[in-house]
Amino acid sequence: MPDRVANRVPVASAVGALFDQRISGDDALLRLARLRFAQAGLAAETYADSPGRLEWLLGFVAPHPRLPVVHLNRKVNLLTEQGRAVVEDFAARFAGRVWGLVVHDKSEMAAHTDHLVAGMRELGSRLHGRPYLFLEYAAGLEPSWFVELGERLRDVERVSLCIDVGHVGIRQARHTFFQTHPDLDLATLTPQDPRLPELVDDVQSAVRTSLPTVLEVTHALGRIGKPLHFHLHDGHPLIPGLSDHFSFLTQIPIPFDHDGRSSLPSMYGPSGLADIVAAAVDACAAERVTLTLEIHQAEGRLPLADAAGLFGHWRDTTNAERMNHWLAVLAQNAMLVAAAYPPQPSDVNPDERGPG
Repeated sequence: MPDRVANRVPVASAVGALFDQRISGDDALLRLARLRFAQAGLAAETYADSPGRLEWLLGFVAPHPRLPVVHLNRKVNLLTEQGRAVVEDFAARFAGRVWGLVVHDKSEMAAHTDHLVAGMRELGSRLHGRPYLFLEYAAGLEPSWFVELGERLRDVERVSLCIDVGHVGIRQARHTFFQTHPDLDLATLTPQDPRLPELVDDVQSAVRTSLPTVLEVTHALGRIGKPLHFHLHDGHPLIPGLSDHFSFLTQIPIPFDHDGRSSLPSMYGPSGLADIVAAAVDACAAERVTLTLEIHQAEGRLPLADAAGLFGHWRDTTNAERMNHWLAVLAQNAMLVAAAYPPQPSDVNPDERGPG
């Protein structure tokens, strides 16, 4: 029997994580991120509001077989000439240095789909030899609209879509709950709400529809035959504030027992993540899939250990340990992704140093 490990494409070429300084401090935090990303074999996705900011951040990114992905400012709107000009400017300046550019969709796009498609087609015609443009599902529109958009952009070479599994999942859970409780928005409930014990079964039933919806969207877009980018993060609609961007190991504490425990599982968990990764590779083929762990929320502290020397000039290393904890959470989740990644033939050809 052939050695399965020997026949695999390196998983790290497709798996990335958010590369950012999310905690107050100096450049030592980004040097810590560079070290931890190199140790974990992670590709980088970073946020950049300006070319100057991106230029600075790229100086800290560790070398990797996959070039970085860049998430542009959330205000960039592809319905406008100005928004498309921002994308073209980044694409021209960083051609050969970044793999893709991610831009959020907008709620008003559903009413102006023809205009959006025309604008993205025109922009795509100027992206030959430049980074991919990925429009991210973010505004909570109908998933069917997102799939239709992908189909209409099928023949635009450098333009594709980003499936944010957290955004899709939260929207789907809220939508499903509304079908049963039209007088109540799931987003207004919290774990401490006195109504929750009576509603929790319906809440969890709604949450369980998130994964099938993500898998359906993944297979539908995968059939188009283009590269797809994924933002991977977990969450639960009962979490106040930002309900997603959590680790796939998250549990939601509740002040009562449910199914023998005083917590609720998140939308996906490790098994749901495994299903998403398998579906992405099955639907798109490994060489057309890129994955970013876009986990923001992971509070805690972890001793610096081998990285202590980076912070010799700090009197208080609290924030360094908080950053180290967040980076460890990214690495732990990356191992979950790697474990879920199906074996691939060793002769897969990477596309322009994109997916491995």
